Amino acid sequence: MASTNYELIRDAILAKRQIVATYRGLRREMCPHTLGHTDGHEQALFFQFGGESSKGLPDGGEWRCMDISLLEDLEVSDGEWFTRDDHSRPQSCVHLVDVEVEH
Repeated sequence: MASTNYELIRDAILAKRQIVATYRGLRREMCPHTLGHTDGHEQALFFQFGGESSKGLPDGGEWRCMDISLLEDLEVSDGEWFTRDDHSRPQSCVHLVDVEVEH
């Protein structure tokens, strides 16, 4: 059975809505792109466009691979959809993909 966070992220991907959540103690603003499982864990690939990051957030945002179980205070919100088409290789964050955003 999928977690509540998983279901919220799934719905956000299908509707191209933003996610705001705390991950490892830092508040992040992100657009979810890919959702599924890796090694039995719920996993998602996000494009982080705002908020905080332990490594710093470059201008224009950055791709983030996250364990869904570590997301806290998750909210789905309306707003501009952010992405970037600069993958140099296919994503490796999510091994068993459930849903991906359509471009």
